Amino acid sequence: MKISAVIITYNEEKNIAQAIKSVAWADEILVVDSKSTDNTRKISESLGVKVLINKWQGFSQQKQFAVENASHDWIFSLDADERVSDKLKTEILQLKNTPENKLADGYRIPRLSFYMNRPIRHGGWYPDWQLRFFNRRKGKWKDVLIHESVQMQENAKTGKLTGDILHYSFENAAHHHKMIGTRYAPLAARQMYERGKRTSPIKIAAAGSAAFLQTFILKGGFLDGLAGFTIARFAAHHAFLKHLILWEIQQNTNPKE
Repeated sequence: MKISAVIITYNEEKNIAQAIKSVAWADEILVVDSKSTDNTRKISESLGVKVLINKWQGFSQQKQFAVENASHDWIFSLDADERVSDKLKTEILQLKNTPENKLADGYRIPRLSFYMNRPIRHGGWYPDWQLRFFNRRKGKWKDVLIHESVQMQENAKTGKLTGDILHYSFENAAHHHKMIGTRYAPLAARQMYERGKRTSPIKIAAAGSAAFLQTFILKGGFLDGLAGFTIARFAAHHAFLKHLILWEIQQNTNPKE
């Protein structure tokens, strides 16, 4: 088994070096960059990895482009704000020496996110299973706007690993708030609309409270202290905003379209 580690980037000069170093065990490291205006490509090239430039087409399309341009069939997909834990590295290296007939076609991996300088294990944030290690002959990235994931073929076998992908998604509260407003809520609203989902003033009013209750109480976010409370508050804001944006799309779209 030979493995290509693939990472997509856009202005990730703060993250890319550590992401690349965490997959130094791979047989190939491929960075697909969406025309960064910072030093992302320069840093990547200085670390000896292959860099391709591809105009941004969306998360799923960009990740699939990376898969298709990798040298090896076995793909490990990592985001620039993620790292491979030592335990996960050990598990993957063990799989490299496993007979092919004893391998699954893809592996789900738990992702542990860090927020306000602490690991978050509640509120629905963990284990956050991600299918990131797979044979590209048996799976590909689904074509969706947000929350992209790998879809395996019907006859494919999937397994689970126990080592974590370490996720450092938000620099601070201001960054979290910005990402909700500029990326997550607008994309979620558009995806809801394209899937035939509709909202109403009542749903808009109730969405935030429902999301906070689910995240902070039902999923145990309170066990993560202030960080858990902050996550729940932002979950409420995200739910409210995506429904409000969906409402705006509904009002501004020609019913005949």
